[in-house]
Amino acid sequence: MGKLTVRALRAVLVVVLTGTVFVQALMVWALVSGSDPEDGSLPLTPLRVITILGIGTVQVALVCVWRLVTMVRRGTVFSHAAFRYVDVIIGAIVAAAPVWFTVTAINAPGQRDDPGVTLIMGGVGVAILGVALLVLVLRMLLAQAVARDVEAAQMQAELDEVI
Repeated sequence: MGKLTVRALRAVLVVVLTGTVFVQALMVWALVSGSDPEDGSLPLTPLRVITILGIGTVQVALVCVWRLVTMVRRGTVFSHAAFRYVDVIIGAIVAAAPVWFTVTAINAPGQRDDPGVTLIMGGVGVAILGVALLVLVLRMLLAQAVARDVEAAQMQAELDEVI
């Protein structure tokens, strides 16, 4: 991975992480200060708590991606240490799905005139789980690459003994 690509990805990660921390801080401030402009149409307090939790799952995944990019840059991504970060990313994505389904359930009563919105939101939840499955498949590919790397190192060691 080139230096420009790493820098660009890290810049994106910093911007997204900064934005999520800002939104989280605003949500926490609205909860703590009691200046909730709730007009009764939606239960904003539960939605804020759920949003804070959902953003937390995104932040966990962003930090793990940062660590994986660092490992790629150092050339150590094809090691067993990378699995820890990939597993945490999968866990964060899986944790985000029930958070999203909860938002969908809270929002559903307000969508009685247009149930399609609830169906679309449910579809987004299923898509979130699909992303977790995709990352799981990528983890399996990483496992194959690590196994091949270990096998190549063993073959190189045997070849070095012969020579």
